[in-house]
Amino acid sequence: MNHIHELVIVGAGPAGIATAVESYMQGIRDIVLLEKDVNHNSTIRKYYKDKKRVDVDWKGQKVELDGNIYFMDGTKESTLDFFDEILNNHSVELQTHVEVQSIEKNTDGFEIFMAGKSIKAKNVVVTIGRMGKPNKPSYKVPIGIKKKIGYTLDGCSEGEKILVVGGGDSAVEYAVDLSEKNDVSICYRRETFRRANPTNQTNIAEVIDSKAVEPILGININGLEDDEGRVKVLFSEVDPQTFDRVIYAIGGTTPSAFLDSSGIQEADGKPVHDDNYETNIKGLFVAGDITQESGGSIALGLNHGYAIACYIKGK
Repeated sequence: MNHIHELVIVGAGPAGIATAVESYMQGIRDIVLLEKDVNHNSTIRKYYKDKKRVDVDWKGQKVELDGNIYFMDGTKESTLDFFDEILNNHSVELQTHVEVQSIEKNTDGFEIFMAGKSIKAKNVVVTIGRMGKPNKPSYKVPIGIKKKIGYTLDGCSEGEKILVVGGGDSAVEYAVDLSEKNDVSICYRRETFRRANPTNQTNIAEVIDSKAVEPILGININGLEDDEGRVKVLFSEVDPQTFDRVIYAIGGTTPSAFLDSSGIQEADGKPVHDDNYETNIKGLFVAGDITQESGGSIALGLNHGYAIACYIKGK
């Protein structure tokens, strides 16, 4: 309880791991990496379908890597293997199943509060991702069909009639993947899938042309009803349809309640920080998805970690 760690990092995604490893390479040794899930990179594990491409240039955004971690284009599986390897090669303490509730500034540095315990640190970096809190529909989901509503492919079976809601890369990939063994529709409030990358735009166009996926475009959803255990979707401009399952892939939200409880100021839905990613609270940093407009770039997260490590070492 009295020990003060040099650095505690909240969230073991790409930015969190990069901050830990780059700090280790700068000579900082007392580093603790906290993750609320069962393993590192829970967003990639949960929200990326198997064999999904993972590119350095996310959505065509070219990023030159600044640090010592040489990340290359690959797949979901190779990316997870890559982060396994760099963690194994550096003495970073990874604690899983640990959910941080708040961070409090004190005279010695910071106290990081978790269920039933707390630890202390001189510096803290928050790298929790937006997808830790996926966006949910604004309308009420009836209790009887809550198990039929999902945000990943978990729970999907073959031969189901499934509606995918969303127009980004995840929604398109879910629809294309599910269409091989299911009756799939995709609903998006806009007329085109311009948010998706070019490969996914081509793939969704092909399955729509082949009638493997039914497009419901330029249409909003007003609500859901329980139709004898199935999901009745109430569309705004067309007749209702009933599905076995509905999957929402509509992005994630900045964890504002957590940031607020820790005293981190926000503006335009993002935490306020300077060029070193230090927040309004000296010694408390943010990195990764929550600092980005739409999140998702692994390369930017790696660069954030390198910049923070260099700054902390410089102090």
